[in-house]
Amino acid sequence: MAKIQHIAYRAEDVEAMAQFFVKGLGLEIVRRRDMGAIDLSDGTIGVTILPATINSAGGRSGTGVDHIGFTVADDEALRQEITAAGATESNAIPLGEAFYELKFHGPEGIIVDVGHWVGTAPIEEPANV
Repeated sequence: MAKIQHIAYRAEDVEAMAQFFVKGLGLEIVRRRDMGAIDLSDGTIGVTILPATINSAGGRSGTGVDHIGFTVADDEALRQEITAAGATESNAIPLGEAFYELKFHGPEGIIVDVGHWVGTAPIEEPANV
């Protein structure tokens, strides 16, 4: 099972949106990226605020939810499952300390990232029974 890892939101004013999440909801800033994005976390799930002016991998720009990121125990098993469900794989783009390993396009243009992000909780190992 995949675990939600992060939600990426595009904003006209990245700093103001980040401060809204910090002051209004208690999230913490975990990184400021060179390209203008700000990564926040509640300690479990991350929220990335992206500049509205930078095109996404899907070629979209503007404001609102851009994509959802998940972490899984087995990246290869996920690749097989999600492509069998109809997703197409895109190229992964390394982003230094914050990166996704796999990127998929699903129905209605949804973008799904699969990887491991700073500030998010790891997937728990199943308990031995």
